[in-house]
Amino acid sequence: MRSRRATVVAALLALGAALAVVAGAYATPNRAAAPAAQAGSDAAQVKCGKTRTIGLMAPVTGPAASLGKQQVDWAQYYLSTYNKTHKTKIKFQTEDTQLGAPTGTAEALKGAQALAGGPNVLGVVGPAGSNEIVGITKTLKDAGLAWVSGSSTRTSLTTDGTRTGYMFRSVPPDAIQGPTAANYIIKKLKYKRAYIIDDQETYSTGLADVVEQTLKAAGVTVQRDGVSQQQSDFSSLIAKIPRDTQIVYIPWQLPPKGQAFGNQMKAAGKGSIKLMGADGLFDSSFASVGSHVYDTNFPLNPKSKVIAGFKKGHGGDGEYFGAPTYAATQVVATAIDKACSNGTASRAEVRAAIRATKIPAARSLLGLAIRFNRNGDLATAHKFGLYKSNGNVFVPIPG
Repeated sequence: MRSRRATVVAALLALGAALAVVAGAYATPNRAAAPAAQAGSDAAQVKCGKTRTIGLMAPVTGPAASLGKQQVDWAQYYLSTYNKTHKTKIKFQTEDTQLGAPTGTAEALKGAQALAGGPNVLGVVGPAGSNEIVGITKTLKDAGLAWVSGSSTRTSLTTDGTRTGYMFRSVPPDAIQGPTAANYIIKKLKYKRAYIIDDQETYSTGLADVVEQTLKAAGVTVQRDGVSQQQSDFSSLIAKIPRDTQIVYIPWQLPPKGQAFGNQMKAAGKGSIKLMGADGLFDSSFASVGSHVYDTNFPLNPKSKVIAGFKKGHGGDGEYFGAPTYAATQVVATAIDKACSNGTASRAEVRAAIRATKIPAARSLLGLAIRFNRNGDLATAHKFGLYKSNGNVFVPIPG
């Protein structure tokens, strides 16, 4: 007969075994669920297969749709040429950001969330606006996604350390664009009286600050104002501009607004005052205001065969604002190809590959080699292009 102590010990051992079985039963589903929980995350391995997915964020609709069309057209042009010459293919998951909409960056955030949750999305092209990037940074970073913008220029986006290793851009920052515009006003036009109007958004205020500081340092008298992107009647604002003003600088994002402002300037009898925009207004609608209109836009190689091929397929229109989005797509696709060399890739691997990307000038439509500094800016970009309207479109200013 077993002792009372032996009986208790046996009972405890049996209870322990039963608990282990129960625990094992619950642990097994958790382990099985782990890969699903990690889908679309930083380290999750994606089977590359024959088709790779790139997120594309652009203002397909909304107030900046004319610029978004150019970016999408150029991204699609890269996709079509790539898919014709590669056994592997790329496709886009396109998200409309509606840049400049009354809802602010809400649509951009929705798009970022959709891309973050897409398990096959390995990298992102876009978004367009600097303010959009501020709004989507946490979402894309938390998902491990790197993005390459073909138009966001606010300097602090890459210098404040918030997005290091995640954000890259195929255009120079406002630290280059601003002085380019200001020095043309100072040294070429030799103007002494300027009026600056920002549109109260991240991109615009940052660029306006740089130009204002540069002009004032050179002794130019500068008056500053701001206006909402939602405003359409600029009569009260135009009335405040002194008639002896030589140039009005408006670094806005929405070409229809720039066009309306310029036409209202003429209607108010102030059409002789020169008008200068920035890359966000580099569109034929703004150029149509008249031959007194200037603009800055991204550096490009006018002799590029890529640009010639694009123009041939788009009725001779170069859609130059969107061209750096081609370069951004080229970077992301090249990085994914590298990360997929062993058949699988993670978002972390694509981020590292983007950071290490080197595209020689001969293969770049920008007219310069593409490689990034530690901040994610183009290490080779030192200037912006200057343009003047011929009454219909912008043409480069020599030199």
